[in-house]
Formats: sequence, structure tokens, C-alpha cells
Amino acid sequence: MLALLSGPVGEAVAKASGYAGKALSENTRRAYATDWSLFSAWCEAGGVSPLPAEPLVIAGYLASLAGQLGRSGLRRRLAAIAEMHRRTGHPVEPGHPAIRMTLRGIFASHGKPARPAAALTSAEVKRLLASCGTDMAGLRDKALLLTGFAGALRRSELVALDREALRFTSEGMTLQILRSKRDQEGEGATVGIPRGLNPLTCPVRAVEEWLRRARIEYGAVFRGLSGRGVLEGRLDTKSVWRILRKRAELAGLTVDETERLSPHGLRAGFITEAYLKGALDEQVMHHTRQKSIATTQGYRRRAKITQDSPARLLDL
Repeated sequence: MLALLSGPVGEAVAKASGYAGKALSENTRRAYATDWSLFSAWCEAGGVSPLPAEPLVIAGYLASLAGQLGRSGLRRRLAAIAEMHRRTGHPVEPGHPAIRMTLRGIFASHGKPARPAAALTSAEVKRLLASCGTDMAGLRDKALLLTGFAGALRRSELVALDREALRFTSEGMTLQILRSKRDQEGEGATVGIPRGLNPLTCPVRAVEEWLRRARIEYGAVFRGLSGRGVLEGRLDTKSVWRILRKRAELAGLTVDETERLSPHGLRAGFITEAYLKGALDEQVMHHTRQKSIATTQGYRRRAKITQDSPARLLDL
């Protein structure tokens, strides 16, 4: 019926569809598109319809990926399939018994403990900074790592920063975050970073020096560099991961095998250290722009798992 609408109503419906399509972040939309194409190809090869797909078909698809994908990978495939069905008027229930029990069986048979991002606190960040020289790449990487850590920023937020969104004062620096992963409505947020006590590790001074040396007066703050140190375009999120890996290798920094080295570790490290130094939930939530107290408390439990252990009361 909606396809037959025309005139002002038809235009309004089309406009609504466009807005609905922007409810997910660009990265999520790309990932879901890839996941859906893989599911469609699998269904077509088996002679079944991908849309609408029967719960048993979806369960079979997930079973075919058992041992290849971890928990998060399987859940993302399921989320992509469910999203496409919702968008086309064929809602599918991810909690259907066939799907739910299949996932439970897969996790029981092939499940591996989740490998969270290793928290990179001040100690680890300082080791990374020691690998940054005074060349253009070193100045950029130092500013990027310190801003990501002190601002508790996500990769997407880091690379999206523009010079126009930065304001410097005698007390520190404010960043205007226009949009982020948990802010699809575009409300935005302002993050404050005070000047550090040590000039060598001060995030504000590092950004000021990078902007001055790179002569960036507008546009992207963090940019690529040619082999000769000439500025190129805005960094993407993958570039942040490559920079972290490079600096970690140069610094000889490794993480426990139960964890993984990831740019998210800068954000996790900020939260961990803030809690260990006595920060309150509301302070952490405001700075990190977390919407759920459950998420915040999850970080707190991880940060204080040893400090708050009742085993500390033993006479050992």
C-alpha cells in the first residue's frame, strides 16, 4: 500500500523512510549490509528465501558459522538479519526458541571467553608516548593518544574532530562532539580536558603543538601524513588502530592474552583509572557520555575486581 502513495503523503512517507534509515550509525549500516549480503547468498545457495526467513533457517545459518565466529560476531549477524526484516515489514523475533536454543548450544560447544580491550591507563599511555618523537608523525600520534585517553573518546569521535570544535583556555580545552555511537539523535556533547601538571604529557599542550606545527586552522584535526610529512586527508577509524599498534610495537607494550590491544583501551583505561582514583558514577558517565548506569558499573566492577575483593580481609 505504501508503495502506491503519491503526492504530499507519499513524499512524507519517503522522507520518513529516509530518516529511519539514519537511525543507525554509518559504520553499523555498512556492517549490517555486509552481513545481510552474506546471509542472502547462503540462503540462495540453499534454495530458500532470505526474506522473510523462517526462524529455523536463521538458526541453521548461525549453526553453519559455529566455530568460525565468536559470540559478538554471531550476535551481529543475527542483529543484521533482524534489522532487515524489521525494515521490510517482516519482523523476526531473535528470541524465538529455535534461534535462542541454537545460539545457547553454539556458545556451550564453541564459546570462548570474551577478550575485552586491555585498559590502557596512564602508565601504559606514557610508554606509548615515549615512542613518539618530535617529527610530524610523532606529534600527531602523541596528540591523538592523549586526546583519546583524557577525553575517553571513541575512535569515531577522535577522527571526526574538527579544529572548529576545539576551544582553548588557560584552564584547558573543550571538544564539541557533534555525534557519536550512542548519540544517533545528534544531540551532541561537550567534553572538557584540563591542562596536565606535566608539560610532557599534557593533552592540551600536545594538541596545541600539533596544530601549530601542522598549521591546521580549520577542518580535520587528525590527518594522514605522506612519507615526507606532508598533510593528507582525515584519518579513518582503522588508522587509529594502526597508529596504536605501531606505537605499542615500538614501545614493546604487550597485553595479557586474555585481553586485546584496541583503541577502545584508551577509553577503558580512563574509566578504570578514574574509578581507582575515587571518581563517582555520575562523573564518569558525564565525561564518557554513557547512557546506561549498568555499562558504567560494569567498568567499575572490572576496575575494582582486586581492590574490592573480600579476600583482602584474609590474614595472608
